[in-house]
Amino acid sequence: MIHRVMTALRKWLFAGMLVMAPLSITIWVVQWVLVTLDQTLLILPQTWRPDSLLGFHIPGFGVLLALWILLTVGAITSNFIGRQLVAWWDALLNRIPVVRSIYSGVKQVSDKLFSDSGGGAFRKAVLVQWPRADVWTIAFVTGVPGGDVVNHLPGDFVSVYVPTTPNPTGGYFVMLKKSDCIELKMSVDEALKYIVSMGVVVPNGVPPSSPMAAP
Repeated sequence: MIHRVMTALRKWLFAGMLVMAPLSITIWVVQWVLVTLDQTLLILPQTWRPDSLLGFHIPGFGVLLALWILLTVGAITSNFIGRQLVAWWDALLNRIPVVRSIYSGVKQVSDKLFSDSGGGAFRKAVLVQWPRADVWTIAFVTGVPGGDVVNHLPGDFVSVYVPTTPNPTGGYFVMLKKSDCIELKMSVDEALKYIVSMGVVVPNGVPPSSPMAAP
């Protein structure tokens, strides 16, 4: 009798975790985004802030302010005068020794990610051996080596980004032989979901076979 009760409790516990875990993580992420974007309200004078005008705090006004700032900056920089101002600002920051190296690198990455002509920083998903032979992981081709690097790499190489799991924003940039990269028949979005889920969310909805099953 006790064994049946313990089995039922264990079953209910895991069933509850399956429901609450993704919901809790989603709520936490949304709350973090709201709290972070609400910091943009600090640029307003104290008397202009919603808390002072309404007399109480309502989370989310920072999101509207951040969106308004982005739309305004985008509208201004979309015309000739705005582009000239951006060019002047870039030239100014590129003359500051420490800021120059950081700003130029970040700007090149952001231009690649968000520009209409960038086409996305990740071109295709590939299967590579990492961090050693016979250990495989999913990576993304970002381009080809350039500069003086190509003078020291005999053969056909590609630039590859190897993301970490479950946070793909951290990872490693490596240059591998093109022949060592196996192109996968999955989109970049599918590969990212596969990585973030640690292999649980399989592309195309095909359930993986049990890793402990006998061959």
